Amino acid sequence: MSEIILGIESTAHTAGVGIITSEGKILSNQRSVYIPDKGEGIHPREAANHHSEKFPILFKSALEEANLSPKEITLVSYARGPGLGPCLRTGATAARAFAYAHNIPFLGVNHCVAHLEIGLLEGATDPVLLYLSGANTQVIAYAAGRYRVFGETIDIGIGNGLDKFAREAGMGFPGGPKLEKIAEGDELIDLPYSVKGMDLAFSGLMTAAKQKVDAGHSLPSIAYSVQETAFAMSCEVSERALAHTGKTELVLGGGVACNSRLREMAMTMAEERGVKCFVPEKALCVDNGVMIGWLGYQMMAADYEITDDDNRVNQKYRTDMVEVTWR
Repeated sequence: MSEIILGIESTAHTAGVGIITSEGKILSNQRSVYIPDKGEGIHPREAANHHSEKFPILFKSALEEANLSPKEITLVSYARGPGLGPCLRTGATAARAFAYAHNIPFLGVNHCVAHLEIGLLEGATDPVLLYLSGANTQVIAYAAGRYRVFGETIDIGIGNGLDKFAREAGMGFPGGPKLEKIAEGDELIDLPYSVKGMDLAFSGLMTAAKQKVDAGHSLPSIAYSVQETAFAMSCEVSERALAHTGKTELVLGGGVACNSRLREMAMTMAEERGVKCFVPEKALCVDNGVMIGWLGYQMMAADYEITDDDNRVNQKYRTDMVEVTWR
């Protein structure tokens, strides 16, 4: 008998409610994104207020689109972390209220691992994940019972870096998609390329890019150069992880993975290495409730025992803290 899982996402600027079946059929993927006033960065409390206002609407819309009643939901899954504390607590409260009201089991899952697991629906079996989002930038692969972080940012996430640069350049929030739209040119402006072994650093790159703006370089050329540099760094550490682990699959995940130039570069690298590159549809790369629900199902299908910790959020819930019992 098919199970129906409702997932709740609220780690940062996105409030999401998704519904997916145990066969991987997506029945609904409802999202609402908090956009700060005047192009400023995310204010955690204001984002949480946005989520609390939108969740009742998202629940209603998701159930209506899926043509389901609450009693047909068999599991509620929510993002425990990592993320912004007020946002996480808002999502946990929504999950708890819905689950308790309808007598449904619920558990908290790791947001980063959810990005990886939803990528496996594309057909990958044992991949390296290049996970690029606002706050998170990691190269992840499964080894010895956990998803291990083989490389990561040592300062800021790539998405936050792109947003910060765009904001300082007067483009507003969110910056990544706006930079992608204007990025053009055949001149690669020299910017810091900071790969340190398997780790990356983006703050110097973004600072240098802003200095180029102040020096009078054209914004499209700088946007082009920022993307080329940041994405080349990311593909380099991914290729190194593929070589180190011997894996033959690459999966892209996270909101920055919506970028068409990143996808092109990752696919080119994978083709040259002779490995397969899997890229989920954009609606599953950005933060969403579907991936949270799917990971919850994977855990419960492997006889995961819900504990008191599943009722608590954890802002610092790292990818490699999760015991992977379902692999």
